[in-house]
Amino acid sequence: MSWNPTLDPDCPEAGGLDSIETLIIPRARDLGGFEVRRALPSSRRQMVGPFIFFDQMGPAEFITDGGIDVRPHPHIGLGTVTYLYQGEFEHRDSIGTHQMIYPGEVNWMLAGQGVTHSERTSAETRKGRSSLFGIQTWVALPEDREDMAPDFEHHGKEALPLLDYAGAEARLILGTGWGAKSPVTMQSEIFYADVTLAPGAAFPLPDDHEDRGLYITSGAIEIAGERFEAGRMMVFRPGDRITVKAGPEGARLMALGGETLNGPRYVWWNFVSSSPEKIEAAKAAWKAEDFSGGPFHLPVGDTEEFIPITPDMDRMKIKL
Repeated sequence: MSWNPTLDPDCPEAGGLDSIETLIIPRARDLGGFEVRRALPSSRRQMVGPFIFFDQMGPAEFITDGGIDVRPHPHIGLGTVTYLYQGEFEHRDSIGTHQMIYPGEVNWMLAGQGVTHSERTSAETRKGRSSLFGIQTWVALPEDREDMAPDFEHHGKEALPLLDYAGAEARLILGTGWGAKSPVTMQSEIFYADVTLAPGAAFPLPDDHEDRGLYITSGAIEIAGERFEAGRMMVFRPGDRITVKAGPEGARLMALGGETLNGPRYVWWNFVSSSPEKIEAAKAAWKAEDFSGGPFHLPVGDTEEFIPITPDMDRMKIKL
């Protein structure tokens, strides 16, 4: 997923609930008929555990020949996580991966020292009407893993642990939680789960992770008697026991968190690092557009176009 720099979430006061440390309300942006809501990073919260980027994609409907084309673009210092509720993506990257992803599956790409990838609606899906709804996240890598070689893993729906809590169902996408472990290889302590709640069902967040948060993708939940609608991210105070309850319409959530890193991360476009110098070097390499002899190569099978660094992007400052 490529960063669109116009998306900046709002962070109002948390409404007096002591257990909620930060409440984030992402602003919706229409990217040519496709709506995106960004929750992380925000002005008051850069990360939840190692999660440094969190976008809700859609829901969107496409007519024949319609779809999404995220053109080839670079990453360093992070892992990207694609998880879909509806639709599909065709992933290609510069280490040779060509992988479709469908709802309930996970694509995990480690950028490390540098990788380039694209995500597009497939030609087969464009033959008819289609939909897309999902979550794109980035996980910042620990400082001693930022320069690791890039890698990619795909795991099918059946490989991810499915936990049942009497009206609450949780599919563990990454990491450990509730006594289960995802098969996806992680570089830090983390948890990430797709949670579906029946009307009135309660669900506890794990209490063995330092940072914990959740994002409501549909329905509504109640916390300490207060109601929170879809399109809200809550980050909770460390150490508190947290249980959320679905409203009468039920709810679907993404629960996320993990161990905090040793410090904040610098961010510029699609680059994340503990070092601004590494970001400057990656920026210069992509601007050079030397895809045969430079550190970045275009995805195998998708080399006809890419996202360039425009003058407006070039003027963007590295954020901390």
